[in-house]
Amino acid sequence: MENNEQNSNVNAPIEDLNEQKIIRREKLAELREAGHDPYAVTRFDKSHSAQEIKANFASLEGQTVTIAGRMMQKRVMGAASFLHLLDATDRIQVYARRDVMGEEPYMAFRKKTDIGDILGVKGVVFLTEKGEISVKADEILLLSKSLNPLPEKFHGLKDPDLRYRQRYLDLIVNPEVKDVFIARSKIVKSIRSYLDGQGYIEVETPILHGTAGGAAARPFITHHNTLDIDMYLRIALELHLKRLIVGGFERVYEIGRVFRNEGMDYKHNPEFTMIELYEAYADFERMMDITEGIIVNAAKEVLGKTEVTWQGETVDLSAGFARKTMIDLVKEKTGADFGAAKNDAEAIALAKKIGLETKTESTRGELLYAAFEAFVEETLFAPTFVIDYPVEISPLAKRKASDPWLTERFELFITGREMANAFSELNDPIDQRERFMEQARQRAAGDEEAQMMDDDYVQALEYGLPPTGGMGMGVDRLVQLLTDSYTIRDVILFPTMKPRD
Repeated sequence: MENNEQNSNVNAPIEDLNEQKIIRREKLAELREAGHDPYAVTRFDKSHSAQEIKANFASLEGQTVTIAGRMMQKRVMGAASFLHLLDATDRIQVYARRDVMGEEPYMAFRKKTDIGDILGVKGVVFLTEKGEISVKADEILLLSKSLNPLPEKFHGLKDPDLRYRQRYLDLIVNPEVKDVFIARSKIVKSIRSYLDGQGYIEVETPILHGTAGGAAARPFITHHNTLDIDMYLRIALELHLKRLIVGGFERVYEIGRVFRNEGMDYKHNPEFTMIELYEAYADFERMMDITEGIIVNAAKEVLGKTEVTWQGETVDLSAGFARKTMIDLVKEKTGADFGAAKNDAEAIALAKKIGLETKTESTRGELLYAAFEAFVEETLFAPTFVIDYPVEISPLAKRKASDPWLTERFELFITGREMANAFSELNDPIDQRERFMEQARQRAAGDEEAQMMDDDYVQALEYGLPPTGGMGMGVDRLVQLLTDSYTIRDVILFPTMKPRD
């Protein structure tokens, strides 16, 4: 049985290695002495994948193919051996015989290869007596030597911490993990296809910002040596994309990484992927249609259906998501009608009745949102657009004409998780400057998530931003939903991890 230790250095002193690692290095040394350095191979031309051979067996039976992959199983039976190769598509069995390959090549395969080695095989496709599609090897070439044993086959790699730290190993021994990331690629492709079909164009904007804006979040800070200034990794894509709308583009989107210096849990990773899109002459209701379209289209393209399973429950993603105001949702859950409160004092009294903590300076908008977070958010399992957010927590959204303390903003919730955030964009430069100044005051008072003053963005608005609708969606959360992945770490190939002690 092979040891399941994973961490070692190729050049580690021999006395620091366990028995299996010592044996593998000895085999490598013997190969090199015989003039067969496996790392010297630069190219191997494959004719077929494992999946292609299995899918097209009728036409390939008796034909010579070349395949390559990682050896995951090896059974030696004297003059014959069976092995399983794993490539990016599937496993396939290889049958090796001494009388076919020749004495020396066959014995080299038997004695010098180990589980985990990368092999190239040339041979003939056939069906074994037990009915397994296989390749009878004429030649086996060692393409890369695995110096570390893979985890023991019966227990595999189950520890989540080790799986995320060593994703490469996770993908080898848990090949079903690949399915999630294949689905992720298809989801991103479907988003692009849908938006391109709607007349949007994809753009790229800076990752390094002079001012962190576009979201309520703590930024990562870095330093530009030549300019001798601090810069920020972007926390959102928003403000540069809206500058493009000012400049004359009418429909733009960007899919890219954003970075927030905040906590990590099953819903949050410090770097994650967002899509943001902006459309001139549109409002937040148009953004609801676009958001719904993205999700419905992705489900159909990737899963072939709009009913998905989430943690054992069915979620219906067919068109026609519910649309409800925050005020109504809070009233339904708590009985408190913040829309009827005439001032902050009445809102404070309402909040106290439903058990919320209040301060003398608490506003009606702040308390409405606090009630929503406390009593409503996690209950929204079916797709629900929550509309009419308070202005205090929506510094970039246009006010609602009939209720100026509210904004034309929505967030989409599915399975109790926020999926998207959108609004009719604030295009009044005077109002925007005042809101930035209020955010700056909150930041000076200690709120590290409050937005910074962005004078250049206000200047851009002064040249005229047309009526515009904008939306941001977490791509990782959409992938979680469509692949039934509870934690965000299961849909990010290399999630951020706490350093080992």
